[in-house]
Order: sequence, then structure tokens, then C-alpha cells
Amino acid sequence: MPRVWDVPVHDSTRVRDARVAAEHAAAAAGLNEQRTATAALVATELATNLLKHAGGGQVLIDVVAPAVLAAGREANLLVQVATVDHGPGIADVSAALSDGFTTSDSLGAGLGTCARLSDDFDLHSVPGRGTVVVARIGPALGVTARDRGPAARVRAGGVNVPFGGAEYSGDAWAWARSGDRVTLMLADGLGHGPEASRASTAAVEALRGAAHLPPVEALRRLDTALSGTRGAAVAVAQVDTGAAVLRFAGVGNVGARLCEGGTWRHLVSRPGIVGTHRPGTLREEETTWAHDRVLVLHSDGLPSRWAPTEDTCRTAVDPAVMAAVTVRDASSPARPVRDDTAVAVLTSTSPDGP
Repeated sequence: MPRVWDVPVHDSTRVRDARVAAEHAAAAAGLNEQRTATAALVATELATNLLKHAGGGQVLIDVVAPAVLAAGREANLLVQVATVDHGPGIADVSAALSDGFTTSDSLGAGLGTCARLSDDFDLHSVPGRGTVVVARIGPALGVTARDRGPAARVRAGGVNVPFGGAEYSGDAWAWARSGDRVTLMLADGLGHGPEASRASTAAVEALRGAAHLPPVEALRRLDTALSGTRGAAVAVAQVDTGAAVLRFAGVGNVGARLCEGGTWRHLVSRPGIVGTHRPGTLREEETTWAHDRVLVLHSDGLPSRWAPTEDTCRTAVDPAVMAAVTVRDASSPARPVRDDTAVAVLTSTSPDGP
């Protein structure tokens, strides 16, 4: 079962915990010594920023797939370091990312250096609402994608927050590619804890062999794979990039929202549990996929009153940043989540490719 590190940073002792978590994640991702040191430095600097500029916050560290599944990169694993805070925000993002701008008592790396050292780096900050930063560190900096085909025009990202700071989350998200098709899945294992994590992990492993199937057929394949586990709610969304079509099917209470031209609508799942009580008839929804579309999948760890904002429907922002902003804005230190919470976002890349 993949480990997820959720490190609350409210004093300087937890900065070290963030660094150690990044080192463990780097080992899980198979990074070499140099890239492990980079992941540790980025996690340390971003955690220090939380203390110095936001009065504390949350560091989420995970091992994830690339944000773009270009040919030759699908199997790469990266360490993702995300920081979330409800602080004052950054008034001048450009200045914060410039050379020479560092936090006091930090390693002197600064956000700009963290951005250069990372394979992917993005942030979202609004004065008075807080800041989200996402950095990914992979096996080798600057790997150039060898694929400029249509499947490389789609990107995905997400965050996973285990309930109560547990080591394992019962939620999981993953995505896979088969030719011009890219498939995003989010699974919510029944309950939470290790058994829920085993169920969602089984769904992730099964997806790798089902990426060539349409969503309904993929769900049937996952149902077989989850037999013997406690089961999971699962949503599967597939973009056929050659045909510019999005297909969706889901079982259980994983939420799905699609933004089309600035307007959000629900994609509907069938009641049931994959692996134990899959419905006999599955429904597949089909719609046009265009460059301005944004798809959000989320587990029921988000409050039922959650609704996407205008900020969420932005294709220019890293999808993991959008996912983290969603988690942040749906909760607060006074209103914490009450279950494992995962959010995954699928959107388009820029016209120039990855």
C-alpha cells in the first residue's frame, strides 16, 4: 500500500519531519541520492515558508505519476510536495519567485530555486485566503517528452489527505495511458484505515491493465480485482484525445464535476460498491472534450456543501494545485475533514504541449 505523508507544521520541529518524509517518499519513488537531496531541500524550504509567512500549515507528500503521460515518461514516479495554508497570502508572487528572495532562517533556497530544481512547480495565492504550492521532483531534471501527440495535451494531478494523520489513506487516485486514450480514476475504499487502503490500492493496480478499455468495461475489470477486499466507490473518466471525447462511469459516492465553458455540472454515478455490490447495469456518459474543460473527481471526504469556484475552472493552473485549493477551501482548522479526502483534476495542457 502506498504511504501518504501528512505533516502539520506549526513549530520548527515539524520542518525536520517534512524533510524526513520527503526522503522516505524519494526512496519509494526510486530517486537517486542527488534527487533525494533535492526533494528534501524543497520540502524543508516550503515547510519553513509555512512557519515564517503563514503562521503554519500543512505539508502533503506523496509519490505520484507524471502530470503529463508523454511517451517514455509513463512509468516515472515523482515525489510531490504540496503545502497548504490559510495565511495572509502572497501579495507579489513574481517577487517571491525571483532570485535572491529567500525566507529568513531558511536554507536560502527560496521559491525561485525550488521551482528550478523541481520537474513541476506551481502556486496559487490570494491575499487573505492563503497559499498552495505544489512541487514535483522526479528521477532526472529536465527530461524532455518525446511525444507531442494528442495524449500529451492532457494533464492530471491530485492530492490525498489521510484521515486523522494516518499513514495510509483509504482513498487513491491514478491515471494511465493507452495510445490516444488517457484514463483517470479515483477510488474510495469502504471506511478508512489499512483495509480501505488495500481496496483502493487494488483498484490502482488494476487500472494499469484496463487503460485500453472504455470506463464501463474498466469498472467491470476493477470489480473482479477488488473481489476479496471490502470494496470501494470508484469513478473512471477517460479522454479519447484523438476523437476529443470524454467518457465517464462511476459506482458509489465519488463525486464528479465537469466545467464546460465556465459552467459546472455533475457527472452521475450508479449506487453500489465495486468489488462487493456492483450494479448489474452500468451507465456511461459521453460528452465533448475541449481545451477549456476541467474535470474534478473527489471522495466524500469533502463536505457535501462543497461547490467548485471560479478559481477551480482554470486550465492554466497545475491540476494538483487546483486539487489542493479545493481541499483547503472546503475545510479549515476549525472545520477539519472527517474522512480520508482525495481530489484529482484532469485538464488540458497549453497548446504548445508539455
